[in-house]
Order: sequence, then C-alpha cells, then structure tokens
Amino acid sequence: MENLRNIAIIAHVDHGKTTLIDSIMKQSGMFRDNQNVDERIMDSGDLEKERGITILAKPTSIQWKDTRINIIDTPGHADFGGEVERVLSMTDGVILLIDAAEGPMPQTKFVLSKALAQGLKPIVIINKIDKPDSRPNVVIDEVFDLFVALDASDEQLDFPILYAAGRDGWCVKELDDAKENLSPLLNLILEYVAPPVVEENKPFAMLATLLDSDAYLGRCLIGRVEQGSAHVNDTVKVIDLKGNQIETGRLTKLLKFEGTHRTPVDKVQPGDIICIAGLTKASVADTICNPSVNIPLTSTPIDPPTMSITITVNDSPLAGLEGKKVTSTSIRERLLAEAETNVAISFSENANKDAFEIGGRGELQLGVLVETMRREGFELTVSRPHVVFKIDEDGKKLEPIEEVIVDVDEEYASAVIDGMNKRKAEMIDMRNAEAGKTRLVFKAPSRALIGYQSRFLTDTRGTGVINRLFNSYGPYKGDISSRRNGALISTQTGTSVAYAIFNLQDRGVMFLDPQTKVYQGMIVGEHNRTNDLEINVLKGKQLTNVRASGTDVAVTLTPPRKMSLEQMMAYINEDEVLEVTPKNLRLRKQFLDPHERKRAAKEQI
Repeated sequence: MENLRNIAIIAHVDHGKTTLIDSIMKQSGMFRDNQNVDERIMDSGDLEKERGITILAKPTSIQWKDTRINIIDTPGHADFGGEVERVLSMTDGVILLIDAAEGPMPQTKFVLSKALAQGLKPIVIINKIDKPDSRPNVVIDEVFDLFVALDASDEQLDFPILYAAGRDGWCVKELDDAKENLSPLLNLILEYVAPPVVEENKPFAMLATLLDSDAYLGRCLIGRVEQGSAHVNDTVKVIDLKGNQIETGRLTKLLKFEGTHRTPVDKVQPGDIICIAGLTKASVADTICNPSVNIPLTSTPIDPPTMSITITVNDSPLAGLEGKKVTSTSIRERLLAEAETNVAISFSENANKDAFEIGGRGELQLGVLVETMRREGFELTVSRPHVVFKIDEDGKKLEPIEEVIVDVDEEYASAVIDGMNKRKAEMIDMRNAEAGKTRLVFKAPSRALIGYQSRFLTDTRGTGVINRLFNSYGPYKGDISSRRNGALISTQTGTSVAYAIFNLQDRGVMFLDPQTKVYQGMIVGEHNRTNDLEINVLKGKQLTNVRASGTDVAVTLTPPRKMSLEQMMAYINEDEVLEVTPKNLRLRKQFLDPHERKRAAKEQI
C-alpha cells in the first residue's frame, strides 16, 4: 500500500477547494494539452454549477510519481457538514485550505475539529495569496490559535504550511520561492500523509460512506476497503452497526475513481476508495463484507438535524397545471429515498401519511432539497422552517444555538448589533479587522436567524458577510418577534392588471408583475403596516366612449420584489405556506377563504 494515499480537502465555503482540485487534475497529466475543460470540474450537479457551491462530497484520483492519490472534494457550507463528517473516515490525511484575507471562519473550525477528532494530521494551505488584502502572517497565527483551541495534539500542531493561488495553479513553501506549479503540494502529500494502514490477510470488509444512484448501475455505495480484497461477482453480506444482517448479494460491478470518471476493475485492494454496485438494501454506515465476517466496522455518529419543514400536497386552485408528480404517494417515496441516501436528513410523517416533516441542518440544505424536487417535476406546499427543540433531564426546553461571525464596515456595525440584540443574540467578541472592517461574533438562537439574511443585507447596504455554524443546544430564549409587516392578499382569482397594481403601489411592496395568474388567498405583496390587507389586483380601467385629453397617462410600475426559494421559505409566517411548482413559486395563506382565516385566528386565541 506504499503507492497509495487517501486525502480530503476541507475548508470554509468559497475558500477555493474545488478550484484547487481543478488545477491539481490539470497538472497531473489527466487531460490533453488542447482539451477543453470546464471550470470547477468536480461540481457536476446543475445546482452546484448555478450556485457555485459544492453540495455532495466527490472522490477523484490522480497519478503522481507512481503513487495513486485519492482526493475527496468536500462541501464547505455548514448545512452540508454531514457529508464532511462521513468522508473523513475514508482518508489518512487532510488539506486544510484557508483564505489569505478572511482567515479561519466558522466552517473552518467545524471541519478542522472533525478532522482532529479522527486523529488526522492536516497540511495547511494559505490560499488566494494573490488577493490585494491578503495577510498571510496574521492568518497563520490565527490558524495556530485555532488548533490550540481545538485541543490538537503536539503531532497535529507541527503542521506544514504552503502558500498558494489555486486559480493560477501554483503553491510555494516560502513566499519568495518561484511560483511555477503545484509540485510542492503533491510531493508534500507523498512525504507527509501516511499510506493507509490495512489488514490484507483478513476477509473483505468496507464501510459504506456515500450512497449514489446511477441510471445504468442502480444503487452505488462508495467507501474505503478496510481489510482484505474482493473480486467481481464475489458473494458478500451487509450488516448494520448492531451486527444484524440486512441482505446478501453479489458484487456485480467494482469501480475505481479515475479523474471525473469511474473505471471498472476486476479486483480491489485494502485502502482503495471504491464504488460497489449490485446491492439493493445496503445504505450509509452499513458494513459490506465477506460472509464470514460478523463484527461491523465502527462509523462516526452524525450531528442531528436542527431545523425542519413540513411538506404537503399542493392544493391551490392552480395545482396540477405544471407538475407531473403531484400525489402524496410520489412525494412520500421521493422523500424516503432522500432520507436514505442523505444521513443528515430525517423523515417523519403524520398518521394520515399526507404531511411529511423533513429535518436538516439549515435553510440552505432544505431549500436545495425542495429545489431539486421542483426540477424533477414535483408540486408541493412547504411550511415555514421550524427549529428542532429538545428537553433536558430536568424537563427544561433547549433550542439550537449558533455561532455567528459577521464582517461589516465600521459604519454599519451598530445597525447589525441592534438587529442581533432584538433577536436575543449574545455578543461574544468585537474586534477591528483590516481595511476598515469590524468582526463581530455572536451566539444566537437558530430560530432568530430564519429570514435574517435579507434584513442583514439591507442593514449593511449589501457589503456585510455573515457566517453561521451550529454551536450547541442551550436554554430556550423565549419569544422572538417574527416578521415585519403584514401581507397584501388577493381577493379574486384571475390575471393581475398593470392598472390595478399601479393604484395599489402606495399600499406596500408588490411581489408580482402584471399578467400574472393569481387566486383568492394568494400573497401578492407586503403591506406598509403590520396588519394583513386584502386587495384586488384584477381591477382594470373602466372604458367609456368619452375620452378627455390627458386622462390616459401611461402607468409606471415600481419593479416588484423577487425572492429566491430560501428567502421565501424564511419570509412566510406561521399561517402562510409556500407553493412550489416546476415553473412558479407562490406565497399564499394556509386558508384561502377569508372566513376560514378569521375562524382559525380566533381558535388560536
């Protein structure tokens, strides 16, 4: 196993992991000189390409000096931390990437703590060294402090440091060295990262770490072979963490990762990161092994979900016009499949099996799931996100608390502090960063931060950066004031008219354009005041046969407010839901009829 290395790249979101892997793959001779290669090769999903973030962890491999290096690209966003936790068990070392200007961020702390807990020795790379506001020496001190704060061992504290610009494809040991290529990093991986410690003589066993589905192969399980070897068509059994047998089957396909492709092989060795096809019930954290093995491999426990949404069938007047999958049965099957492949998601349903509660790490993770389902042709109704509460031993209510790090211009710091105080947040630290920025650190309840992003951007005129990370469960903070102003609700069903919208503009901010289909009970805007207001956006101009000069003035409309799916989820109140269809997103009241709304409001009182 001397010629094999398994390594993961970990970092905060947008610190350059996927871009660095691009450069490594290009320089390892994987592509022809004249081959046209996309940016961020590893981000293969549509949503990953659109949003510029990694959602799923993906392995790849390169050949360097007769050694095969398996590299795993991991997500940087806190909501997808479950992916990071799982894949670290497949590796023998990690590359910790840190932005030369931003320094260690909340997610850096999270991924590093997971890596140190597993006894891995990181290689630290100070990336984006070419940025004009880079401060490498200060960042190295901050990194060292972070290692100490996370109780790193003496061996882990003795980490090597490289300086790099992943986009330009170079790294150096000293800033004065010639900036040529990534050879110093690849050579360091061979020197510093130990080959996998495996037991060749024992019967075959591997832990399923990732689950994928393929149009041709069906269910594919990805993991590292911990002991023994296996051949195609070998008989294997699957056991869960308690040692119970789940199924038996054959290894119909064995695949290794070669660049962005999977290559079929006849035999796999201990230490290899492989993909197995041919099993129907095996899932993440199960052990796939030789029939003679009875003791399962240990798996890392995953942090529990902290936020949930309720998904139901779309029952609006415009239901069934766009989607192909509209029944509760099809929604249920899809959510069960998601909960099976994604261990960071939990699934539960009511007694009638027509409402499903999905738990996840945050708004983004839940939003990505809903967006994916929408693109697959589903129609559904989504509730406001709720945090998952716990009860401690003394019977006291606990809620998830997040660590929030905010970087803002000094002039907006007071507005942010005021906004966070209103949300029952507790300020832990405040310090001056370079270039006129102030760094604020808070501990805030997760439920207070639902929908805060848009407010934050308004308070900081779009210049602030906010980062959040689940910290712990803490005592319940009491009631927190929710949304803002009331809603503007349509009283009629039909098509909106420019003339009507023009006359109603002074009532609040509109969410829709003219010639948009609306129905009774649909939210068409935000009221200037705190109460809900019912309005008619269908009322056209009365036409007469008498026309006076100057009466037909062209109407000028203020552009409507457009929101993303996550923003809409966070925007709605308890008595409102979000209607999701393949082509449209609509805000609406839970009860469309005004009399039913009044009755429900009285019952709550």
